[in-house]
Amino acid sequence: MRKQLSLAFIISLIAAFPVFTGHTSGAADISGTWNFSVDLDGGGHGDPIFVFKQEGEKLTGTYNGPLGEYKVTGTVTGAKAVFGFDFKNDDMAGKATYTATIESPTKMTGTVEFKDNGGGERGKWTATKKE
Repeated sequence: MRKQLSLAFIISLIAAFPVFTGHTSGAADISGTWNFSVDLDGGGHGDPIFVFKQEGEKLTGTYNGPLGEYKVTGTVTGAKAVFGFDFKNDDMAGKATYTATIESPTKMTGTVEFKDNGGGERGKWTATKKE
């Protein structure tokens, strides 16, 4: 009986403190500065920097890269995030949408889609959090 109570106590501790198991409820927090490496299907490449601020599932921040500097908005749900920005420069205007899989506190991967007045382009990216 004593052994069963000890086992039940240990199991309840693990359930009460998800940090022991590596599982947490809710969205992963990606706040901070991220270095991206973006490869477009058409052959283009860029290395933008995103700075994110996350509050719950709401994501805000900035993009600084080949398209200029823009404010970013999005959402984070569990280990997935969707974020982007509207852009306008010289003769092009459109929307950039990034879809992310959060692989760890310092690594994300995903896809990007640029829709503009001339059509659009897609690509893949990886990102690492700047320390």
